[in-house]
Amino acid sequence: MIVFRYLSREVLLTLSAVSAVLLVIIMSGRFIKYLAQAASGLLDPGSLFLIMGFRLPGFLQLILPLGLFLGILLAYGRLYLESEMTVLSATGMSQQRLFVMTLFPATLVALIVAWLSLSLAPQGANQFQLLLNKQDALTEFDTLEPGRFQALRDGTRVTYTEQLSADRINLGGVFISQKNASSDGKDRGISVLVAEKGRQEIKPDGNRYLILDNGYRYDGNPGQADYRAIKYDEYGVLLPKPDVSDEVTDRDALSTSVLIHSDDLRMRAELEWRLSLPLLVFIVTLMAVPLSRVNPRQGRFLKLLPAILLYMAYLTLLIAARGALDKGKIPVALGLWWVHAIFLLIGLGLLYWEPLRLKMASRRSALEVARG
Repeated sequence: MIVFRYLSREVLLTLSAVSAVLLVIIMSGRFIKYLAQAASGLLDPGSLFLIMGFRLPGFLQLILPLGLFLGILLAYGRLYLESEMTVLSATGMSQQRLFVMTLFPATLVALIVAWLSLSLAPQGANQFQLLLNKQDALTEFDTLEPGRFQALRDGTRVTYTEQLSADRINLGGVFISQKNASSDGKDRGISVLVAEKGRQEIKPDGNRYLILDNGYRYDGNPGQADYRAIKYDEYGVLLPKPDVSDEVTDRDALSTSVLIHSDDLRMRAELEWRLSLPLLVFIVTLMAVPLSRVNPRQGRFLKLLPAILLYMAYLTLLIAARGALDKGKIPVALGLWWVHAIFLLIGLGLLYWEPLRLKMASRRSALEVARG
């Protein structure tokens, strides 16, 4: 029991450290991406941390299996390097028994990954898409920053203001350039509005207007000297109503119960992917235990690169099989399970190769003695 607790603690501590490092690296990259989108006005800067929170379960469901794999390699590799495993082997600790003991932290990680992949990650993806739907419904005035040109997503209007109040109602030094198009899509020139100040007003019918004071409107076609200039004391611009969609179309945002009752091929592929992640934990554990065995003279990192390449091959093959299943190139009954079967056999081969090799060598020696 003491050895079991010691080994489990070593694996879990290393797993936590490796997973934390991987999580920081991945989330930093995603945060920079979302920060760039916020800087360009595509996202509300105030929702960045909320977005990262919604995406966190999706990151963890992929990081934890890799963290466990590397945690076993590094933790047991250190024990082999410091000859602690040699002492344990002398007391009867075989690779198979070591694997059985490692199943406890592996089962703990598998349960967490199952909870993430089957429940929490889809909920987070659902909330993330709903948040993006709200972001898509925002006008440039909702994300406007003073001193910066802000364009609509379709590029038909560019807005600029020198000053903006904290409640985003009052503007100062307003510039608006808008492309005009006819009903058949033909370009009808541009309209430019400049105003000394402006304000947003919401009417009783729910329509929102931008009221501009003391300015000019210019209409015409670029490159032609036929612009029309109109001076106004007050000018109203109807702002589009926010149209927030509650529709969720991404399959990773659908609940597992919806996937179970769906006959769509893509939905079946998504369901099998979610079920594959907890199974992945046990198979990578089976491969990691024998791969962690190193000769103290060779160093603990001798098998680390081949082990990582083996894990990458496993994950890459799973992703490729998922894509093929989406396109109907693989039977639904076969699904992703054939990939797990291949690496299960590889893991069993790695686990039992050493005792089989020793047994065969012993038989050869016995035969040579009998012949001699």
